[in-house]
Amino acid sequence: MVIGDVRDELMRQTAVAINAQHGANTVRAVHLDVTRAQDWRAAVESCEREFGGLDTLVNNAGIANMKGLEETSEEEWDAVVNVNQKGVWLGMKAAVPAMRRRGGGSIINISSVFGLIGSTGSTAYHGSKGAVRLLTKAAAVQYGPDKIRVNSIHPGLILTPMVAEAAIPQTELDSLVKLTPLRRGAQPEEVGWCAVFLASEEASFVTGSELVVDGGWTAA
Repeated sequence: MVIGDVRDELMRQTAVAINAQHGANTVRAVHLDVTRAQDWRAAVESCEREFGGLDTLVNNAGIANMKGLEETSEEEWDAVVNVNQKGVWLGMKAAVPAMRRRGGGSIINISSVFGLIGSTGSTAYHGSKGAVRLLTKAAAVQYGPDKIRVNSIHPGLILTPMVAEAAIPQTELDSLVKLTPLRRGAQPEEVGWCAVFLASEEASFVTGSELVVDGGWTAA
């Protein structure tokens, strides 16, 4: 498995922890700025070289901006769209030829419930995550004949470091929990297991689909 990030030290720590638990050759860490095509090419080449091919891609990189439409600057818009939308496109573009050589594969794009519904802010985030939803469907249609499945996951309130770094007031978090029928936020692993399912043969006839992991938020 290859993992990539721009935060090299944190990524290396993650790789060391996984290798310590599962074996020294389980994970390779590569520097990956998802907005740069050459970084994607290098990551895919590393995967093919070290592990014999590419079977699964999880496009998980993302950044958020809580501002509304008028408050969002052009620079802020571009920053969010470049990572959340362009990064997914570049990742798929780099992965598809390798998966075709492999005889098929599974691409899993992490969108958001904000790619399905609106809110009072986060305009750039909504726009980018909505784009990921339709990019996923377009790719699923285009690459189904190559036995490449493409699906999106739409998390709700997940208690990740990004949520902590956003410094969302506790009152707002409490409000989000109240909107969630299961009355809690999720742990990252609860999204991770959904990605495992979509990557597996158990999901062999699932493509172009949206897996909503939100504790019932969008159903309420």
